Amino acid sequence: MYEKVFEKLAKSDFRSRFKLKSNDLLYIEKKGFDTIKQHARDFVSKRIAPEYIPNDGRQTPTKGHPVFVAQHATATCCRGCINKWHKFPKNVCLTEKQQEYIVDLIMEWIKRQVG
Repeated sequence: MYEKVFEKLAKSDFRSRFKLKSNDLLYIEKKGFDTIKQHARDFVSKRIAPEYIPNDGRQTPTKGHPVFVAQHATATCCRGCINKWHKFPKNVCLTEKQQEYIVDLIMEWIKRQVG
């Protein structure tokens, strides 16, 4: 389902630099995919989905949680990147379907990293 997106992202030197580190992999192993997916839902709904984000472009750290790394790798880290790469408009609340797409994309990237 996400093959075309991953092919496009693979052509970006910046996006392809993001990889999960050993501490991220250990965290995933400890918490499990269901918990990581819930974290992704929470991060997306609170930091990405609102209509107005005062610190857009700076709200997602590049490390500290596997979901943060995945968001940068999948260009779902801010509304600017989401607009550029996934064509979701800025300055409107993301729909439930759009949020689900983002979370599923993040989780697919994480699962591919885990192997």
